[in-house]
Amino acid sequence: MEEISPKKSELKKSCVNCGAELTYAPGTTELKCDYCGHTETIAPSENGFEELELKPYLEKMGSQKHSEEITMLHCKNCGANQHIEENYKSLSCIYCGSPLIIEDAYKEEWILPGAVLPFQIDQKKAFQIFKKWVDGLWFAPNNLKKAAIDPEKTRGLYAPYWTFDAQLYADYTGQRGEYYYVTKTVGSGKNRRTVQERRTRWYPASGSVSGFVDDNLVKASNQKTGVIPQKIARWNLKMLKPFDSSYLAGFVTEKYTIPLLEGHLESNKIAESIADSWIRRDIGGDTQQVTSTDMTLSEETFKHVLLPVYISTYRFKGKRYNFFVNGQSGVISGERPYSFWKIFFLVLTIILAIVIIYIFSSK
Repeated sequence: MEEISPKKSELKKSCVNCGAELTYAPGTTELKCDYCGHTETIAPSENGFEELELKPYLEKMGSQKHSEEITMLHCKNCGANQHIEENYKSLSCIYCGSPLIIEDAYKEEWILPGAVLPFQIDQKKAFQIFKKWVDGLWFAPNNLKKAAIDPEKTRGLYAPYWTFDAQLYADYTGQRGEYYYVTKTVGSGKNRRTVQERRTRWYPASGSVSGFVDDNLVKASNQKTGVIPQKIARWNLKMLKPFDSSYLAGFVTEKYTIPLLEGHLESNKIAESIADSWIRRDIGGDTQQVTSTDMTLSEETFKHVLLPVYISTYRFKGKRYNFFVNGQSGVISGERPYSFWKIFFLVLTIILAIVIIYIFSSK
């Protein structure tokens, strides 16, 4: 087995001054010691991104050159696979808060990440965003607002995704529709009037489209609960950096649970949608009908990427609620519980107000 280079290992780095663990400082290219303040610069990569050829990985799951054995803990409650070496002090699932038992740890190989999008906002800022959001919720239970006081409930996670690149070529047949209008008289008597009715002339169309499909993003984790909302799952992938485990220091790293093959099938659906939009643009006109499409993808490559998100978990009356903050943009989303009594008393107050107004207006 080929030896893994140190820059790709998951070994922690200690502070040269005090020996404490260095953690990544969001929004920078530095590792920082929270105890003595010492910082170290993360060296920029000289090689850039490493796009992996897709076909060999689909056939054999890749060569040893791009894979590594890591220590994992599996959450039996929600199904998340959590890499524990960067978060060994907090043995609870980041998604559902269920306790994780260190004795259940096991070794598993994964395809090494090819790129990482480092956190741009720190935990303090994410907590402030979460607290402001909670404070603005109507009919939120008091316990929820109390939970927002504890910043430790907001934790950073690097979520796994697949990206796929390919050259796309597609032949098509269809029709181009062009609008025209005819004047019609409708109604009778005083209601008689003329209107413009839109109609469509159809013309046969055929041809081909081609182009490069860059970074089709497909989620690579599939928990039973705690799914990252679509509103949150939007990152500027132009800010991706070649993978360096230094950016993971101090954060939880989740291992993918959706296999490469399944991710590739989902990427193909995205490519089909892209081809359809290219075809409609190529057909032109006011509207289009696509009768047939023969799409081919070639020179396919992929990479495993890690993207930043903060998660806060809250339990209310036996049900778990997850709140998410995008670790790059600060966008927040999540489910929220409602306080029955706050709604009840509001409705009661409105009813009483209506009754009082009615009584005084009747005199």
